[in-house]
Amino acid sequence: MKIGLDVGSTTLKCVVFDETGRPAFQAYERHYSQIAEKAADMLRTAMEQLPGMNRAELCISGSAGMGLAEDLGIPFVQEVYATRTATKKYLPDADVVIELGGEDAKILFLSGAMEVRMNGSCAGGTGAFVDQMATLLNITPDELNRIAGESERTYSIASRCGVFAKSDIQALLNQGAQKNDIASSILTAVVNQTVAGLAQGREIKGNVVYLGGPLTFLSELRKAFDRILGVSGVCPENSLYFVAAGAALSETAEEFSLPEITELIRHYSSKNHYQSSEALFADDGEYREFVQRHERDSVSTDAALLPGGKAYVGIDAGSTTVKAVAINEKEEIIFSRYMPNSGNPVPLVRDFLTDLYEKFPQIQILSSASTGYGEEIIKNAFSLDLGVVETIAHFTAAKKFEPQVDFIIDIGGQDIKCFKIKNGAIDNIFLNEACSSGCGSFLQTFAGALGYEMSEFAKCGLFADNPVDLGSRCTVFMNSSVKQAQKDGASIENISAGLSMSVVKNALYKVIRVTDAKSLGKHIVVQGGTFLNDAVLRAFEKEIGHTVTRPSVAGLMGAYGAALYAKEKARGEKSGILDARGLAFFTHTVKAVTCNGCENHCRLTVNTFGNGARYIAGNRCDKPLAVKGAASAYNLYDYKRELLASYAPCKGRRGTIGIPMGLNMFELYPFWYTFFKTLGFGVVHSPESDRKLYFEGQHTIPSDTVCYPAKLMHGHIEALLREKPDAIFYPCMSYNLDEHLGDNHYNCPVVAYYPEVLDANIAALAETKFIYDYVGLHRRKDFPRKIREILARFFDEIPEKEIKAASDAAYGEYFAYMKRIREKGKEYLALAQRENLPVIILSGRPYHLDSEINHGIDKLICECGAVVVSEDAVSDQITKFPTTVLNQWTYHARLYAAAKFVVDSGDKRINLVQLVSFGCGVDAITGDEVRSILEDGNRIYTQIKIDEITNLGAVRIRLRSLFAALGLGTEAP
Repeated sequence: MKIGLDVGSTTLKCVVFDETGRPAFQAYERHYSQIAEKAADMLRTAMEQLPGMNRAELCISGSAGMGLAEDLGIPFVQEVYATRTATKKYLPDADVVIELGGEDAKILFLSGAMEVRMNGSCAGGTGAFVDQMATLLNITPDELNRIAGESERTYSIASRCGVFAKSDIQALLNQGAQKNDIASSILTAVVNQTVAGLAQGREIKGNVVYLGGPLTFLSELRKAFDRILGVSGVCPENSLYFVAAGAALSETAEEFSLPEITELIRHYSSKNHYQSSEALFADDGEYREFVQRHERDSVSTDAALLPGGKAYVGIDAGSTTVKAVAINEKEEIIFSRYMPNSGNPVPLVRDFLTDLYEKFPQIQILSSASTGYGEEIIKNAFSLDLGVVETIAHFTAAKKFEPQVDFIIDIGGQDIKCFKIKNGAIDNIFLNEACSSGCGSFLQTFAGALGYEMSEFAKCGLFADNPVDLGSRCTVFMNSSVKQAQKDGASIENISAGLSMSVVKNALYKVIRVTDAKSLGKHIVVQGGTFLNDAVLRAFEKEIGHTVTRPSVAGLMGAYGAALYAKEKARGEKSGILDARGLAFFTHTVKAVTCNGCENHCRLTVNTFGNGARYIAGNRCDKPLAVKGAASAYNLYDYKRELLASYAPCKGRRGTIGIPMGLNMFELYPFWYTFFKTLGFGVVHSPESDRKLYFEGQHTIPSDTVCYPAKLMHGHIEALLREKPDAIFYPCMSYNLDEHLGDNHYNCPVVAYYPEVLDANIAALAETKFIYDYVGLHRRKDFPRKIREILARFFDEIPEKEIKAASDAAYGEYFAYMKRIREKGKEYLALAQRENLPVIILSGRPYHLDSEINHGIDKLICECGAVVVSEDAVSDQITKFPTTVLNQWTYHARLYAAAKFVVDSGDKRINLVQLVSFGCGVDAITGDEVRSILEDGNRIYTQIKIDEITNLGAVRIRLRSLFAALGLGTEAP
């Protein structure tokens, strides 16, 4: 008899083969980290069902089984080899195996060169990811699979990380998107994560086999793989047991007495010891003093409605919860609600207002305001008077408890908002962009995984004697750390305390990025539901070294601040908010449509309410809304796109050159277009970037960590190949043109050498002329000779005279193009000064002009009433100056010059926002230097990270917070 145990990250599988090689026993169940106990039970069950099986060969496999195997002397086989062994037995003709587990994902390429790809730091495309997304939708994974089959459309959801996806999904839910469409989008995201994160340029084709729990149980996930890969994959009947079967069939298996080895496994405990931290409280007395101190910052939540019945309402529709309050004329809370956001905040707010009117029939609401992610839909649905950005709402509430507040930190479900206060106004703002490991959902996820209610789990950690030291890490790593700590003997109490400490460290060192936690401020107010957890609050105080103010309504501060703001901004004797009669006839319908108003073809979610109001979400421009921002005509990004569009495709006698419109071509296209056209070539470029174009090239992307602009180049090359030009031209360029702003003028490594990557990974390029030689435009005298030598290898020889004339024309056109941009920038700056409009220098790289990369952030800024100018339009007005970093890249030198321009202008209406692509290593340096230049000049630094994410909720908050801090308006545009 042969037995294989597959100890996975979340499940345990067992297979027993009898003497004839046939499976005599199979079992599968979740182990909830109780690995030894569950494994022993499984073996005991096998012995009971197979009487007389006292000895058998045993082998263990699986990501969580190595420690158990090593400590007990049981043979272990790596799961990849186990999978290959089972595949050879059951499906010998398989070319590719795709296996998704609880936290593990792998692709085995069996035909051709044998190769395996496994996930490392990210569990984005695994069962744990699907479980988290199902929880967010308040359904089971099985229900998610079922409703995904009823979808009518697919939304773009970030696939690289569960945190990114969660942000996109929550925004869709708040906008009224249908759950079946979101469910289908989630499964599509899993496929994209697997292809982009694991295949990494190697094509998945031939006979494809699907293994593992998610692919076994989720039929719609298999269909999504088939659809996107263009295959007809097979999920074998025993797909859950391939690793266990491979372990049983392994040559390393050894014979054991089953009763003896079962008892050894049952009583197994890890020999390791986890790292621990100091306890949160030394004793009960210290805890009592802590509780009494924070009770001083209390406010009643059931005050009376004063004579006259005047009241003000504030509603905070957050990412994971909806908070609502009503206050009286004394600013006391007379009624409040704190409700989990089940995906649609509208019915929750309706219930709140209904209950409010029932409790206070004579209430006279004078003003009302909404804030949070669902601010706009709630404002439109219930005819609220005002919308206020979250940062201002929280600041307004904080001042109520601590008038001298100089630092506020609010930790919500998925968001961390921190802002410094200087001279009574917001001076600097920090928001988490990419990671929610320092947020409430981080704790909520672990509490649920360990089988606890959040409140109960939080209390567990208060008196832990040896809290687990988990550091400040992402959720994926933390999952593994927690499980390892459990195996090493950590109690639930010590895990709870350790997680609370980790939340604090992530917030301080990842979001705020403080070097000294003690330097935050003297009057700190902490807010958000997460700080209602005494363990988190205590950990925060211990980490920063002094006490803070936590209002008793910490979880309601956004709503309370919105109500206070509504009172401050009350415009008349009566609010426009729906009254009791209006609520009785309230209706809400949702319709999904595709807008054809422009080339974006946005997928819109149209919410229509019984009061005749409509709320449209999903738009990347203001056309569906039939409104125009005050400064919508003053967008230099639009002007630059118009300039590039003016270089229309042309034909020529020497053939056609195809140029991919990405990376540095967003600036150099006028040069190359003019050069080749002058030589008599026809010139075409690839189409505008969109999500579809990205997916077309996704299978050839060799790195998941490279920036999104580089990933898009694969799609651009695929699009050009379909056009079949005579040659595709995309040269390597170590250097850019020297603008004399830095110590050198390099291109960043990705821009400089990505043509090499494209040539190495896109097999179809071998079938056409791909010109990717090294070229240096910075050496104008040498350029004609060098480019003539390059072209001679691909075309008939071109006379030197023609090359020289084309070169002169190209340089002339490039400088004229840059001059037009700078003149238009000066025009916009002068216009903004005349009309007293705010200006945002939207700074990044030339390719941030791409709408698929910036996701319409330039237009969003215009909606806020500002003029948009780019960094290259102002950098020429600054002469070279010393920086604290090596200033050797042309694009970076422009960023520093633009920051210096903002400071030197002395005009508080002119501010800078820096766009940064995820995966750009050098931007960690540029961000710090731009921040330093701005803050030395007492200006606010705002950074926006952009990637595949299409949800602009966090971006909108950041921009409106900036405008609010500058006193340029706080209401929703």
